[in-house]
Amino acid sequence: MKVKKYIAPTMPEAMSKIRKELGSDAVILSSKEIEEGGFLGFFKKRKIEVVAALDKAPLPSKQIKATVNKNENRSNYKKQHLSIDNDMMQEIKNMRRILEQQAHGQNNKFELDYQVVYQYLLDQEVDERVATNIVENVKQHLTEVGATQTPAKIAQELKLEIERQLGGLSFDGIPSNAKVIHFLGPTGVGKTTTIAKIAANSMLKDKKSVAFITMDTYRIAAIEQLKTYAKILEVPVEVAYSAVDYHHAITKFQNYDLILVDTAGRNYRDDKFVKELSVNIDGHDQAINFLVLSLTAKSKDMNDIYHSFRHIKLNGLIFTKIDETRQYGGLLNIPLAHQIGIAYITNGQEVPDNILKPTEELISEYIVGDLIDT
Repeated sequence: MKVKKYIAPTMPEAMSKIRKELGSDAVILSSKEIEEGGFLGFFKKRKIEVVAALDKAPLPSKQIKATVNKNENRSNYKKQHLSIDNDMMQEIKNMRRILEQQAHGQNNKFELDYQVVYQYLLDQEVDERVATNIVENVKQHLTEVGATQTPAKIAQELKLEIERQLGGLSFDGIPSNAKVIHFLGPTGVGKTTTIAKIAANSMLKDKKSVAFITMDTYRIAAIEQLKTYAKILEVPVEVAYSAVDYHHAITKFQNYDLILVDTAGRNYRDDKFVKELSVNIDGHDQAINFLVLSLTAKSKDMNDIYHSFRHIKLNGLIFTKIDETRQYGGLLNIPLAHQIGIAYITNGQEVPDNILKPTEELISEYIVGDLIDT
């Protein structure tokens, strides 16, 4: 088995090298972005590093015969000719990964160019079943239309397929008839800052009146943070320590266009807490619920969080901290698994900036990224 690392400016150039040296039977083990060159940490260039393997590499029999006597002891031969340096150890680890993939039936799912796309999606932390379905659809579509199946064409079709799969979901943000917006999710995902961004944009762009309610009374810092934003934006804020306080605040702010509610996230894994929260915030015809998730979290953790809030009807997702990661698979996994749309994406801490209204095209661009050779 031959395992080799390739570094090139773009994925298509790396693929060209792999096909030239290893042929179309090569298997892509991994791909990632790296930075090379530069001076004192500056002016580095971004490149693509791809590790590929050929399962049945021809043995260099002539070289072996010329070097190794038939009666030579095998252990002596290894000591004389095999210098196990860091690169070799890495290749051994990669070979082990191949065997593990074979054991799980994950190896050689597709031909080389499609395997590159499939591995790329996995590296983006797209769920394996989602990635398989997407690549199979891409291959089927290109075959049906009789298109030339080049790496560039496959990458372009990949982007379109992602957009097709997202096509049935909503990306509308806050509906025009919504009045009370509950922001749900665990502590630390950026709910409070997201509320401030939405409030500022609703006031500045949509000319709506806004009020705040915080139910996150477990953290003093959370209360003070929302009060600070309220002072800056000149909007009223109420702290709800109980269901009675919450409903009193809703009544108090009934003349405002939007009431944005920050909920506690500390006990989201506790079914009892989530059920109580569901009862407390229920009963408003014009209320909607957004689940806020950080894209820096693992997909499994995001799924667990979504499951924890199953007792509450969710109307959409908000993904935060997209600027703090380079893996965007979460933008696909949760929406497609649960057929739920994305209301907003945040890409920084600046208020009122650093908030995006997503589209199918924006999400596919994030995920496909540099795979398309522009």
